[in-house]
Amino acid sequence: MFELRRHCIRLPSGLLLTLLSATISAQTPPPASLEIYTCVDAKGRNLTSDRPIADCIDREQKMLNPSGTVKGKVGPSLTAQERSDLEAKEKAEQEERARSNEEKRRDRALLVRYPSKSVHDKERALALSQIGVVRQAAANRVEELQRQRAAVLDEMEFYKKDPSKAPTWVRRQLEDVNNSLSVQARFIADQDAELKRVNLRFDEELIRLKQLWAMQASVPASGPAKKP
Repeated sequence: MFELRRHCIRLPSGLLLTLLSATISAQTPPPASLEIYTCVDAKGRNLTSDRPIADCIDREQKMLNPSGTVKGKVGPSLTAQERSDLEAKEKAEQEERARSNEEKRRDRALLVRYPSKSVHDKERALALSQIGVVRQAAANRVEELQRQRAAVLDEMEFYKKDPSKAPTWVRRQLEDVNNSLSVQARFIADQDAELKRVNLRFDEELIRLKQLWAMQASVPASGPAKKP
């Protein structure tokens, strides 16, 4: 026993360090983050590496865990044109999703605002009536201006042979009345266009609402299950 102890103590220091390092390495597990890349290249070779494989840049590569299970996949690298096409496709899909979501939001708002055709008809009538009131006020103003113009023209009868001799205030009054008539004519035309626009909007809404009402009616109302 004494001799064995003396023999162990006299081991060379270099050999002792080597034995200790080997023991520690055997007990230390591989790093958990180690990844293995594998693929089959264009020549049919099975390639493996600890980093993405250059010979498989044009095809899919698998990332494996140290246990051999698939951790993920790396798609083929894209050319500039392919990346541009992919980005354009993704953008178009995002825009389509946004458009679809907006359309659904508008449909829900329409159903909340117009639960039935009678409600829709009532609001149409109210909108048209409000425009009609404004248009009628303009039409009344036109009649008043026409009477004023007739009175001014009567004054101008005295100067019909030479209108330049008419008093300045008469000529100015006639010019003002004519300008006002032009303004009112344009305003009435705008109101007529607004009537058409509002009617068109309600017509388009009604087409969509009929579809929504029909879909809503086809969905059975949810409620407590009836007992047999």
